[in-house]
Amino acid sequence: MKSLRIGTRGSPLALAQTQEVLAALKFHYPNVILDIVPIKTTGDTIVDRSLTDIGGKSLFTKEIETALLKKDIDLAVHSMKDVAAEVPEGLAFPAMLEREDPRDALVTHNRQALEELPKGALFGTSSLRRQAHMLHKYPHLSVVPLRGNVATRLEKVEAGEVMATLLAVAGLKRLGLLEKATQILDIDEFLPAIAQGAIGVQCRQEDHDFFAPLNHLPTFQAVTAERAFMRALQGSCRTPMAGYAYLEGDTLFFKGMVSDPQGQKMRFVSHEGPAPQSKRIGEEAAERLKP
Repeated sequence: MKSLRIGTRGSPLALAQTQEVLAALKFHYPNVILDIVPIKTTGDTIVDRSLTDIGGKSLFTKEIETALLKKDIDLAVHSMKDVAAEVPEGLAFPAMLEREDPRDALVTHNRQALEELPKGALFGTSSLRRQAHMLHKYPHLSVVPLRGNVATRLEKVEAGEVMATLLAVAGLKRLGLLEKATQILDIDEFLPAIAQGAIGVQCRQEDHDFFAPLNHLPTFQAVTAERAFMRALQGSCRTPMAGYAYLEGDTLFFKGMVSDPQGQKMRFVSHEGPAPQSKRIGEEAAERLKP
């Protein structure tokens, strides 16, 4: 009987996502023995500085990927929005689970709508994308840093330390906290982070075929386009960037955004093409935004 060690961050959201992968593995391999191995990442340890200042996306994946390469674990579970553009050599993403709602949710102290927030109201976020979106539409707000897991950020809003923040609908739903949302933002006006709502299964290259049955192809194709867009623009935590792709029949539709941190030079691009060419669609969209 095969035994698998699953590496994941130890946050409540990461563990909830891992349970989804666990269920998928049990469905395809009923006799497998599964062991969850929580791994503390640099991003979990350092919570008093912005991601931009301490190194970016890989802070939430580096230690887990190292454990995978050292064979201390057999697979890893990631929020795909936390995965850097370049994946370490020898590792692969054979599968992504069906994507949860990719939109952003507004959470406010007094359950005020966005347009009701007064001048100078503190909007907390660690995301340059969210900062740019908010300042583009509501330049009268004051953006301040807000780090921590979902529960911590909700507590700071409820305590009035900040008047508002944005959280991923997917995370709130997976934690059973969607009722905390004041409103769900329109996806065309507030484009989500690259791969927001998608859970990725990462493994060593030689184990690719074993985990491939877990893959949800439409999600995989959409996220492939989004990540290709990010990679082509050399996206990092220092670049306010957003992208969302979805399928209608065999056609993949993509919309992307890049901006300055203050939201004053925000540019959008739309592109579409055959779903099997998702990587090329993302790359071509990026080319349209390059100077």
